[in-house]
Amino acid sequence: MLRHIFLLLIIVAIPLRAHSLDRSWTHNIYFENDLFIGTDSDYTNGVKYSITSPDLSPQIPLGRTSNLSRAALELFRSIPFVKEAPEETGHKVEFALGQAMYTPKDTSRYDLIEDDRPYAGYSYLGISYHQKSDLDQTWSQMDSSEVQIGIVGPSSLAEDAQKFVHRVRGLQRPNGWDHQLKDELGITLAFERKWLYHPTHKKRFCADAIIHTGAAVGNVMTYLNAGLEVRAGWNIPRSFAVSLIRPAGSSWHTEDPTPSIYLFSAINGRFVVRDIFLDGNTFRSSHHVDKKPFVADISAGVTAKYRRFSLSLVNTHRTREFDQQLKEHNFGSITISYAF
Repeated sequence: MLRHIFLLLIIVAIPLRAHSLDRSWTHNIYFENDLFIGTDSDYTNGVKYSITSPDLSPQIPLGRTSNLSRAALELFRSIPFVKEAPEETGHKVEFALGQAMYTPKDTSRYDLIEDDRPYAGYSYLGISYHQKSDLDQTWSQMDSSEVQIGIVGPSSLAEDAQKFVHRVRGLQRPNGWDHQLKDELGITLAFERKWLYHPTHKKRFCADAIIHTGAAVGNVMTYLNAGLEVRAGWNIPRSFAVSLIRPAGSSWHTEDPTPSIYLFSAINGRFVVRDIFLDGNTFRSSHHVDKKPFVADISAGVTAKYRRFSLSLVNTHRTREFDQQLKEHNFGSITISYAF
């Protein structure tokens, strides 16, 4: 299964240049790290690369693409719920590769720190399907479903990645990775619905809002989530902006080439049933801590978009995730997207 997903990533990553943005593939790079804030603990690093297809709606021409990527798009278009959907409905697929890394506060210690979170790494592949529709002139809706398959433990290579970066940058060597979670295949199924309230189409200063609710089920993460994002600025695109890494939380990038810049503030709350990075391995004994059932991320940032390129800078405050955690956590993130 993982091999087939990887082959699909290769197939869709080699399109030729398209004639217009609505027939472009969008490349997205996410980088999240608490070193932006001056710390090195808890959720300490997250990276993700994804590629999102053009709109798969049958009525939209594919333009100039390679034979392999055209064949992949035609295959997706033949799926009944894409082929038979109303013409005003948009469809996109997304392929992702990512890694997340978690450490206790004091990474200089060699011993097991029982009152702090386990060392843990997670590397994964994901396939998402996005369906968007305009409900009226001001409201739009998008449903996102994602299947995520990965590996938790030494085989995630998180230990090697952190030690390499710390060695190159001359930082404190993390010494406690011998106590990390053990290898475990991870599967997560996630769904999220977003509603966009975009009250104006005029190219000027404006504001809008995005509401979302969703759920994830799996041995890595099981939770219910909901939240709100408010944006204000110039020429805000009618898009579903998401600047943080979360399952089924990807954005629908607009085809509008008009330059824009806007500020945003967002909150995402989760009722957590399972978190392997706190609860420990599912089928084997491992280090674990007592997690908090309710966790919230409060974010603020800025996004700038020019033609095919967009850049987001975000600061996120995360509430305490487990009982023994001494204080809440902060991390920064950079998201870069390019339509090609």
